[in-house]
Amino acid sequence: MSTNILNICQSAENGTRITPEEALSLWEHGDLYTLGKTANLIREKKVTPGVVSYTLFRIINYTDICNIDCSFCSFKHKVSEHGGYTLSETEVLEKVAESYKQDCHQVFFQGGVNPALPMEYYTGILSKIRETFPGVHIRAFSPIEVMVMARTFNKSVNTVFDELIEAGLQSFPGAGAEILTERMRHILSDKKATPAQWFKTMKIALSKGLKGSTNIVWGSVETPEEIIEHLSMIRRLQDETGNVISFVPWTFQQQTKDFPIRHVNNMEYLKMVALSRIFLDNIPNIETSLLVKGKDTGEMALHFGANDINSPVIEENVLRSYGLKSAAEAEQFIRQSGFSPIRRNLNYELGKKS
Repeated sequence: MSTNILNICQSAENGTRITPEEALSLWEHGDLYTLGKTANLIREKKVTPGVVSYTLFRIINYTDICNIDCSFCSFKHKVSEHGGYTLSETEVLEKVAESYKQDCHQVFFQGGVNPALPMEYYTGILSKIRETFPGVHIRAFSPIEVMVMARTFNKSVNTVFDELIEAGLQSFPGAGAEILTERMRHILSDKKATPAQWFKTMKIALSKGLKGSTNIVWGSVETPEEIIEHLSMIRRLQDETGNVISFVPWTFQQQTKDFPIRHVNNMEYLKMVALSRIFLDNIPNIETSLLVKGKDTGEMALHFGANDINSPVIEENVLRSYGLKSAAEAEQFIRQSGFSPIRRNLNYELGKKS
């Protein structure tokens, strides 16, 4: 281990913000043990030591019809294809009711970009959920969904958010980020939001008081420099809004033949978790992705800077899931990993019903 890497880690432990150039050095040259030790020490200062949080929510994919054509996605049906679906208001409410029976009071309402849906579809369903289930927390949509709403209905993004919030939107995910560089956006989809558009839309949402999650999805042809560029944009978003409450590293899964992926081994995944904790000094919660990486790697990640597990999820249609299936299973997993479990809601309020 070089003196330079040790100095960077020591600076981070002491609370000094590391630069993108230093982050790149850690990613390319830092050893896993040193990064993990540093990340864990920082974690102990940032959040309650010895505690790991979890939550329970229902994903409602309201439509699989989409015209964005992401090269890595197998979930979508193109607008011109047969076999796609769009849930009715009644079907959505039935799913929320099913969640209530499982002690789950949160929904994540998200779908493809379906140009046939009117604005009243989105606001009407949010309003009906809030009216029928006033205790349910509604996290919904993504930057590209909101951008298309604005373009389709000739509204500003600002106005669209105002209407969605009035209808019942309570938090907003930074979904569709993947890798926020111009080169990778063209590989992902030429129709997808550019990094600048994604950032602007997220900033508007968070500046309105909505809490938001962020992520990275890697394991394709991205470069180390592009990984750091992505993390830098996430850190800047938090600097400018203060409402990014979590960050989760994901890896691409092979869903199509059109998108190149590479195997991300467990050591690389843990290195990303550690780097996220070290570099994202202004984001309090780092989630480990049990959904994608499974229990063994997830347990290790809790000792490499993560303080939260993003499982269990009721109804996952997009990813092949290796996650947990119940709150009881989540709590058992956390205890077996050496921590005390605490349930949270989607806004990271600890001990609140989710």
